[in-house]
Amino acid sequence: MADAKIVLASHNKGKLKELREILRGRIDGLDVDTQVVDASSVNAPDVPETGVTFAENSLLKARAVAEATGLVAIADDSGLSVDVLNGAPGIFSARWAGSHGDDTANLNLLLAQLSDISAEHRGAKFCCAASVASPSGFEAVEYGELPGELLTAPAGEGGFGYDPILRPVELNGENALYEGQYAGKSCAEIPAEIKNSISHRARAFEALIPQIAAALTS
Repeated sequence: MADAKIVLASHNKGKLKELREILRGRIDGLDVDTQVVDASSVNAPDVPETGVTFAENSLLKARAVAEATGLVAIADDSGLSVDVLNGAPGIFSARWAGSHGDDTANLNLLLAQLSDISAEHRGAKFCCAASVASPSGFEAVEYGELPGELLTAPAGEGGFGYDPILRPVELNGENALYEGQYAGKSCAEIPAEIKNSISHRARAFEALIPQIAAALTS
């Protein structure tokens, strides 16, 4: 695509839509609908996640896609960090049960591992590292988190991955977001637009906007 300026190092159309909405009107002269594209649109390579942190994996993908396409590239890596597991599953979130992308098996294994953990010790958070890299060598990484508490059983039909067992703490309590309307709900029970507005990925991409603007002029 001749007009493309930014490529997202992902084939996920939902993630591309989310990025376009975050960037819409935020960078002067950028038409997100035509100039922000996904990996399949420009035949960008799939990049193995061989790093040992979210930041390393994110930057590996952004750097490789920028070099391969000659475009500014954006990538992210994310997962669930559980307090009593010292941050695990972490970068292994998508393959915690051994098979990559088996959400049900991953979720069930984690619940079994935490079956005897009391409510006050079930703290966890979704984490995301988002990176930008330009063909000229400009690179930056930003972070986003969604803190929460793990339920003892899945709740809700929306979302994906570990969404059914993480209850965002920001939706509970005296100063709860959205006036407590979604208090006690898991990420799979709240509307997608609400989840996306507070998600770890949205926060990481939001923090990355100034860096993306800098990469486009590097």
